[in-house]
Amino acid sequence: MPLDSTASAGRRLGSIFAGSVGNLIEWYDFYVYSFFSLYFAKAFFPSSDPTAQLMNTALIFALGFFVRPLGGWIMGSYADRRGRRAALMLSVMLMCFGSLIIAVCPTYAMAGWVAPAILVAARLLQGLSLGGEYGASATYLSEISTTKYRGFYTSFLYVTLIGGQLLASLTLLFLQRLLLTGPQLDAWGWRVPFLIGAALALAGLWLRRNMAETEAFIAARAMQKASRPLADMLAHRREVALVIGLTMGGTLAFYTYTVYMPKFLVNSAGLTKDTATLISTLSLFGYMCLQPLVGWLSDMVGRRPVLIGFGVLGTLFTVPILTALTQTKDPVTAFLLVMAALVIVSGYTAINAVVKAELFPAGVRALGVALPYALAVSLFGGTAEYVGLAFKDAGHETWFFWYVTACIFGSLLVYAFMRDTQRTSRIDQD
Repeated sequence: MPLDSTASAGRRLGSIFAGSVGNLIEWYDFYVYSFFSLYFAKAFFPSSDPTAQLMNTALIFALGFFVRPLGGWIMGSYADRRGRRAALMLSVMLMCFGSLIIAVCPTYAMAGWVAPAILVAARLLQGLSLGGEYGASATYLSEISTTKYRGFYTSFLYVTLIGGQLLASLTLLFLQRLLLTGPQLDAWGWRVPFLIGAALALAGLWLRRNMAETEAFIAARAMQKASRPLADMLAHRREVALVIGLTMGGTLAFYTYTVYMPKFLVNSAGLTKDTATLISTLSLFGYMCLQPLVGWLSDMVGRRPVLIGFGVLGTLFTVPILTALTQTKDPVTAFLLVMAALVIVSGYTAINAVVKAELFPAGVRALGVALPYALAVSLFGGTAEYVGLAFKDAGHETWFFWYVTACIFGSLLVYAFMRDTQRTSRIDQD
């Protein structure tokens, strides 16, 4: 049955839960690669230089993002033709296969360069999955939300996205502190989280099987003519450009302070792996809790003021925060600095999904959100870790700090001149 605007609060929350838990599982599967790369990098890329090993694993992490536009195109079109629920189920299946492949992948010592080739193939499969997951999830949550609290409801997309990162970080923390030794993690323990991820993905598939379809999709499908998804999306060129522009700085900041941060704290700040993991875990939890608050704030004051707040603060404080992190050896200070950065980034992450969904009509909404977003994330977010390590390897790490600042400023210019989507929402016009 479709879920329409008159649905009860309980049923609406149930649908949000069903859509969100699967999203959390997918992001756990994707991010666990980055959190455990400190341990398995040498298994696939033998080298005496730890930075070079991390650069190789970071490059494969980035490759998973480079196929996300393809996944966004395929899965977004599928979601607009066959439904949000069908696309969400397919994406979690692909993620399951990718995690299982990594869990049983041979090492370089076993299979030579075949091993990293298999690793690349698995990450590409996961990238295809996430390319469509974001667009379908953002569209689904936006369409089932009430107009008054749409920012609040859709903020749960990043609650579960961050929750996936947090779960990956907690898994690493649990294995480090309670279950396995460092040598065991290096030798075989890094496979455990990928096995867990494959099993969780199956659970996500089970949860999504009974999700209600949205009324907006049902109405749009009834009115659809010949299916030309890409051409129909490109008829909204201004909106496509807006998605890319408003995503650029936010996604780079997000991946800098979440995915890259554990390696940054070890490789640049000189903290231990265990301490870096603990800092990342605690800061991710606080960051996750902030999302609904900022989403609710956007319902009260509008989307544009919140985005501008992120743009201004990010432009002013990125270089000071990252510079201070390289100069502190105190874990508490490091945590406070990371937390301050994530408070700023919340101005983007909590509401970016709803802003994008509000730009497009229902017939091309999933594709319109997924494809341009995936392009921006591939260019800026997925490469954050690799670019940061490359600047460090070249002896110019501070250049990366200015690169992040410049991208945030570019997005700030977009926020300053765009209309507030809360007041011009296409969702309310469906």
